[in-house]
Amino acid sequence: MSERDIDPADTAPGDEAAEGEAFAGGIASYAVGLGLAALLTAAAFAIVNLPLVWRPAIPMALVVLAIAQMGVHLVFFLHVSSGPDNTNNALALAFGTLVVLLLIGGSVWILGHLDHAMMR
Repeated sequence: MSERDIDPADTAPGDEAAEGEAFAGGIASYAVGLGLAALLTAAAFAIVNLPLVWRPAIPMALVVLAIAQMGVHLVFFLHVSSGPDNTNNALALAFGTLVVLLLIGGSVWILGHLDHAMMR
């Protein structure tokens, strides 16, 4: 098997990049990610500063834009995808999300019970 038969995308972390490839994602992928991230940031500022969205709906619109921003960062910059070689990354991300949600939920629950006990 010669070097020409090896798939350039099938490399381990730390391997040298394939010939003619700057890095794994390619400059175009990073440029698209940067453009989308800048667009989502500008949209968030526009929603807050312009009367485009019904005033009580602004927090929900910002949450939606924040989730979209996280998705752009995960896909374009952290290269988390649903490919078979990315199973460990997806599981680590899911576990990290679970831990954060448990930490935040548990803290809110405990503080709610403490507040209820102190107010009586």
